[in-house]
Amino acid sequence: MPPTRGIQNALKSTIRATRQQIRQPEGLKAPTRGVCTCSVIPTPSKTHQAEVRPFVHQQKLPTRVVPQKRCASTSTTELKHTPLYAVHKEAGAKTGPFAGYDMPLEYPDQSHPESHRWTRENASLFDVSHMVQHKLSGPLAEEFLMTITPSSINTLQKHHSSLSCLLEESGGIIDDTVITRLGRESFYFVTNAGCRETDLAFIKAQMKKFLEAKGISKSNKDENIKWHVLNCHSLVALQGPKAQEVLQKLIFNDTEEQTYSPDLSTLSFGESRWLQFTLPDGMNTPSLLISRTGYTGEDGFEISIPPENGDSTNLATAISKAMVDDGSVVRWAGLAARDSLRLEAGMCLYGHDISTETTPPMAALGWIVGKDRRSESAALVFNGQKTILQQLTSPKSMTERRVGFLVEKGPAAREGAQIVDPDKDNEVIGRITSGCPAPSMDGQNIAMGLIKNGYHKSGTKVGIKVRKSVRKAEVSRMPFIPSKFYRPDNKDKDQKEMKNNTEK
Repeated sequence: MPPTRGIQNALKSTIRATRQQIRQPEGLKAPTRGVCTCSVIPTPSKTHQAEVRPFVHQQKLPTRVVPQKRCASTSTTELKHTPLYAVHKEAGAKTGPFAGYDMPLEYPDQSHPESHRWTRENASLFDVSHMVQHKLSGPLAEEFLMTITPSSINTLQKHHSSLSCLLEESGGIIDDTVITRLGRESFYFVTNAGCRETDLAFIKAQMKKFLEAKGISKSNKDENIKWHVLNCHSLVALQGPKAQEVLQKLIFNDTEEQTYSPDLSTLSFGESRWLQFTLPDGMNTPSLLISRTGYTGEDGFEISIPPENGDSTNLATAISKAMVDDGSVVRWAGLAARDSLRLEAGMCLYGHDISTETTPPMAALGWIVGKDRRSESAALVFNGQKTILQQLTSPKSMTERRVGFLVEKGPAAREGAQIVDPDKDNEVIGRITSGCPAPSMDGQNIAMGLIKNGYHKSGTKVGIKVRKSVRKAEVSRMPFIPSKFYRPDNKDKDQKEMKNNTEK
């Protein structure tokens, strides 16, 4: 089964790059250790913490060649590498350009469908270090976040996370993000690599406007809001039903420190915790921010790995190799599997399923708007509030809505395919934004798209133009397969609520 359109394009770009014999410019050296000026999320103070030596892996690692430019690339000759790039090459990964990075797409030990199913049945490790990690802190950090997102950040508990969206002033989605509260005035959030430059410019401009409205001068800015982009951190995602089993074996059990339980069974989906690993060589890592989250619909964890002496390469490599081990339980997975996994889970890909042309209600993400923020009399106004609240109150005011589709056998419906009304002489009523054969559904063609309001109800029969024919399809609820997010308490109630949120 072929990968989705976005991954197909990446594969084609890889082939073109190979034919042109594009290589990394000679003469570039790995950055000198310690020169990186990126910020590090401070770990919580502890009365006792295991002694941590500066991490130097005993095995000599391949030198990581890093382009000196840090801006978003516009040419394949400027592709950036994550700190784990050498590990992917060592594993024989097929790589291709994605969001300015040369990213692993597939690995030689498994085909795309095999890797997808392995994640659903065992566990896979994804390198997502290309994504942008941020830290925002200060007395006005919470209020600022509640200005640019519609979520109830003020009710977010410490070490809990919330899916949200950065909103332009008209209500369109600048990017989707997950926001985690680290402390009373401290937050951690992750945004998409493909939106990096747009997001950074947006946050900077919105922060300037926010502070000016409060009469705060530039010289006093840092006293109220501090924003750091964690450029030197790595980020990996361990996903699948065996993720907890694998990760638990690495957790250092500090018998003298009771602030954070090392028992991962007490960590629910959407929660995070500072924990240390003990690696196979006996070395303890620094405290790592471990979040029970992911973008596959499976149980899993994302691990933010800080730099040591300005570089996270050695530490990220050692942690990743400890998780993958002999490959009997955990295997590396690339963007092809990640894309089809998130599509089966009904999750959006920015720039495809959502954009500045879609608001959260149009994108079936109205549930991210906090319940205490659904009134125009609410204390804090968020970007696009008037439009979004009107759409929530009167759904018929929306021109189109994001829905899922089950498509008949044959060629898959890909991004850009037109959705038509077969009862009205194939009048165009929408467009496909993502689509592929679902490996977990015996190759059933599934898709996601934006459709004219009124056609969005589950079971509605439509047609989708694929190549030169019109394929039969029907609107389907999402996710296409049940999500398996881990919640130790009140599981049935949470799963029902999650299902209802998705349907809305």
